[in-house]
Amino acid sequence: MELIKLAFKNNKFKFGFGLIVFFILFGLIGPLFTPFASDGLYYEQVGKIKLASYSTKTLPPMTRENITTYTGKTVEVLHILGTDKEGKDVYTELVYGLRTSLWIAFLAAIIGTTLGITIGFISGYKGGLVDELLMMFVNIMLVIPSIVLLILVAAYLEARSPAVQALIIGLTNWPWVARSVRAQTLSLKNREFVNLSKLAGLSDLRIIFEEIMPNMISYIVMVGILQISGAILASATLDFIGLGPTTMISLGTILQKAIMHNALQFGWWWWFIPSGLIITLIITALFFINLGMEEVFNPRLRGG
Repeated sequence: MELIKLAFKNNKFKFGFGLIVFFILFGLIGPLFTPFASDGLYYEQVGKIKLASYSTKTLPPMTRENITTYTGKTVEVLHILGTDKEGKDVYTELVYGLRTSLWIAFLAAIIGTTLGITIGFISGYKGGLVDELLMMFVNIMLVIPSIVLLILVAAYLEARSPAVQALIIGLTNWPWVARSVRAQTLSLKNREFVNLSKLAGLSDLRIIFEEIMPNMISYIVMVGILQISGAILASATLDFIGLGPTTMISLGTILQKAIMHNALQFGWWWWFIPSGLIITLIITALFFINLGMEEVFNPRLRGG
């Protein structure tokens, strides 16, 4: 509790945390300000089916337009960030794309961090043959460029949901975490409090997660933040080369579509700048959160 209070007194942490909260809230309540569906189209209920109506292509931001639906009904809509080359509302795509990208990043970070710290703890604490085998596997994974694994696995799958992409990223971004946690565990496992736990008859898992892990909480939190940042970039990279989610839109797929339709050359800045700016701001916010947390957890930096 004391650390949380100290964190919210740190200006760097407050700035980064405020930005992340803003984007989360924007992703949650943003759809309330648009009549369009998640794919940027206007749908009309006709019987038991919904029919889509396209808007005029490449309209600039803050343009009002009258859409004529399939049944001849005229609806006035506001395109807050204009439309793309396919006649889809960019603001709506941006909001739902932000939701998808954040979901992928958080899920991938949880998978990567959990896998990394578990293997790191077991390897560092057990030692011997278990340590050698696990570290051999970790070193093999570290030698293979993660982006190559990401591309190969993603390209092999014909249908990719956000959860599948998060799983791919999480399963390829854990080795460095395992190696770092192992090093920390090696320095803690021979401490007096660990030896006392062994004498008390506690199991290895209880010693790891009840005695060693609490002493590494600060490091694990910062690793988790770095995992989120890395997942955002990895997701955007896959999206940009056409290997993003096939079932939903994301920030990276918006950029990919904009470049594919030469939005930069035609000056349709509203199509690619907002999504690119949001990715940059999220990475910046996470950097400031990590910087602030480092000062909170390190009394020497805090005092400086």
